[in-house]
Amino acid sequence: MTQHLVFLLLGLGNGAVFGALALAIVLTYRSSGVLNFASGAIALLVAYFYAFLRNGELLVAIPGLPNSIHLGQPLALWPALILSLLFGALVGLVLYLVVFRPLRTAPPVARAVAALGISLLVTGLLAEELGTDAVAVAPIFPVKTWRHGDLFVSSDRIYFAITILVLALVLMLAFRFTRFGIRTRASAETERGAYLSGISPDRIAAYNWMLSSAVAGLAGILIAPIVPLVPVAYTLFIVPALAAAIVARFEYVVWAVVAGLGIGALQAEAQYLASVHPSLPSSGLPELVPLVIILLVLVVRARSLPSRGAIILQTLGRAPRPTRVLPTTVVMTVVAVLALVLLDDRWRNGLITSLIMGIIALSTVIVTGYAGQVSLAQLTIAGAGGFLLAPISDNLHIPFPLAPIVAALAAMVLGVVIGLPALRVRGLTVAVVTLALAFAVEAIWFRNVDLVGTSGVTVGSPKIFGIDLGIGAGADYPRVRFGLMCLAILVGVAVGVAQLRRSQLGAQMLAVRANERSAAAAGVSVVRVKILAFAIAAFVAGLGGTLLAYQQQTISDSSFSAMSGLFLFGTVYLAGVTSVSGGLLAGITAANGLFFIFVDETFSAGGWYPVVASVLLVMTVILNPEGIVGPAHSLIAKRQQAAAGRAVVGSVASFDDTEKTEHVILDAEAETELELRDISVHYGGVVAVDGVSLSVPRGSIFGLIGPNGAGKTTLIDAVSGFAPHTGGVVLAGTPIGDLAPHQRIRAGLGRTFQAIELYEDLSVLENVKVGLTASGHRSEVSGAVERSAGERMEAVFRLLGLDSVRERPAGELSQGQRQLVSIARALAGHPRVLLLDEPAGGLDTVESAWLGERLRRIRDSGVTIIVVDHDMGLMLNLCDRISVLNFGQVIASGTPAEIRVDPRVAEAYLGSHTEKAATA
Repeated sequence: MTQHLVFLLLGLGNGAVFGALALAIVLTYRSSGVLNFASGAIALLVAYFYAFLRNGELLVAIPGLPNSIHLGQPLALWPALILSLLFGALVGLVLYLVVFRPLRTAPPVARAVAALGISLLVTGLLAEELGTDAVAVAPIFPVKTWRHGDLFVSSDRIYFAITILVLALVLMLAFRFTRFGIRTRASAETERGAYLSGISPDRIAAYNWMLSSAVAGLAGILIAPIVPLVPVAYTLFIVPALAAAIVARFEYVVWAVVAGLGIGALQAEAQYLASVHPSLPSSGLPELVPLVIILLVLVVRARSLPSRGAIILQTLGRAPRPTRVLPTTVVMTVVAVLALVLLDDRWRNGLITSLIMGIIALSTVIVTGYAGQVSLAQLTIAGAGGFLLAPISDNLHIPFPLAPIVAALAAMVLGVVIGLPALRVRGLTVAVVTLALAFAVEAIWFRNVDLVGTSGVTVGSPKIFGIDLGIGAGADYPRVRFGLMCLAILVGVAVGVAQLRRSQLGAQMLAVRANERSAAAAGVSVVRVKILAFAIAAFVAGLGGTLLAYQQQTISDSSFSAMSGLFLFGTVYLAGVTSVSGGLLAGITAANGLFFIFVDETFSAGGWYPVVASVLLVMTVILNPEGIVGPAHSLIAKRQQAAAGRAVVGSVASFDDTEKTEHVILDAEAETELELRDISVHYGGVVAVDGVSLSVPRGSIFGLIGPNGAGKTTLIDAVSGFAPHTGGVVLAGTPIGDLAPHQRIRAGLGRTFQAIELYEDLSVLENVKVGLTASGHRSEVSGAVERSAGERMEAVFRLLGLDSVRERPAGELSQGQRQLVSIARALAGHPRVLLLDEPAGGLDTVESAWLGERLRRIRDSGVTIIVVDHDMGLMLNLCDRISVLNFGQVIASGTPAEIRVDPRVAEAYLGSHTEKAATA
């Protein structure tokens, strides 16, 4: 037991660093919504600044200038410490003003990628300017060994832990009781509200960036005498720090520090257990601790990062639909073949590297660019395929080309395991999980000498029908035939990814990326789409990993390190993470790829390549979120739109009588299409819907009206499965109350949202195509005229007058046009009952009347409609029956004429009933 306590206490040193960095991450996220992957890099930079001051030098580390300026004499502890913390605050201010302030309205992913770029930039710059040799730093705290019997601990670690814990307590009190803290909490809650209160969220964020950077710098300074000051070591601290921040819910500073201390102690204990128990892995257990904690906290809590009140104006970027796949493939293949034949030696090997990295980059395009799941572990998954290739070939005697396929399938299993947490969490939390897993897999597998040996894993050459397709050796290196094999696989993968984007599954991935709730409302199984995205992407990455193993012939952990994976993700984002062309360009610009060779041969600056790439990554995130290929895609899209013209919605709206079999009635004897039985919705102690029972006649337009807060939208959410409820929902005689939202849609419901919630990056046509998912899982009865999905969709387009804008991105439409697209998407699912939540929002009187006519035609085709809207003129003239809600209860039901003269309705809208109901 004593030894366990000793190691737990020894871990407090690292734990204090994790806690301090977690504290900085929480401060940054609360004030500006940035998941700051650069906290470790900031700590590293400030620690170097402090170390140089203690040696009598001022750190410069600017390319082209001396690394430092001599000050004449070393600085004492306190002057050096104060100046270093001021330098850290200045770094935070500069980063906010130059990088993150322009990204305030960008999506969280873009801001996180910018922070990742800063981390790679600082690390690469210091490594290139100062080298990777450890810098000695004099102790700050007294270094004594405290003993109590067999228990002993170093005093500096205890002092360090206490210092960070006290700092957290001071900050907690400051944020709770000072004016600055109150304003910070107000800005984090809602930026709109902060502006209305006269608070500048911009200034608050700047101050918090300064504070968080100073805190990170303090952590770097205090750990420098304990952990060798080298660039790579500090960047690894970010994973356990993120784990501690997640435990603290990115909100509570004291809990962040406590969690960091706990993680440090558990890592030390894991290292001790590995040393005394031969059955445990010899390496990797400490790196496994943050991953386990992250998974336990996120999966059990099932909560993504807390949202902030920022106004998001940008998206991850458009994912353009490939239009000329065949001619583009032929031209690029011919060019690549000529290059492989004409280039030699290093240039040819660089091209081969680009081909292989292009395959791995395309896996990132699938999982992140299409499905919106930010995976930082794609190179790690590729490594799994590469490391498994040798035992599959040698031990299982599986020949080429089956061996790399089997290895890729095994990597696909790992990819699915990585993707499982994404079923319960989303957004940047997925990035945190994948990053932690990448570091853990690297440590416990790739760097484990028990599994891969000290010299790595040797992979034999691929052979088929006696022909050696390997990369060769000596004067026969690199062979053209190996390059042609890599090119053939890349072409197949690229065409497959392009077809995936054009497919129904690709549209579903983009729908999930844009809005999971809206995707579910269109009948998309979000779980299925996420798992398929991770599985397909992992298979592609594993395939690329096997080719990398064939190329290198002997692979080690350096080929697939987590840091290299971060750099690859940054490269893909820089090139264009949402398109096939971006993935291919990422392969060309990847480390040791063709462009890298060009830069190194031309400028002899290969070592600076990561630094330059990191600068370009940050600039791209700020200026062009769609990556380098974005402007070309925008130009093509503008030309297509110019050729298509700009007709007004509604100009083509003919819908003749022969098309009124759009909906097929399944049970002609049933009079009630939808029945609600005592539906109630409770949010804590608040009753939003209270025992609502309704019967909606088949083939009718049924209205739900009531004052704001009456529970109308909540009732729609309950019917469609988006709000937990009690009571029964019966559709055409079949109970559906126990079904998930997408299953209810497939059973015959269709719905729109008050906030519309279109997929902004998809065209109008693709938005509507997503709605076809529901109809694909529900058969149409015999005896009626069957229509293909395409015919139904064309009828919907003609009905709503959307033909002229079908190729335009939904994000470019007016409010009225967007309303129509949301209705079209719901209709494409072939619903029995259509739930419309404020469809006339954003429409003027003429457009509202036009919409009412279209809704009548939809009703006449056999679709039952339930509509919620505040346009009383539309509702009273449109609906066959109306129910009025107030305080979650039905207070009146009847025909529009009856509702018009009902005194209870007048009381509810005029508010005279409010006081009575509140006191009842």
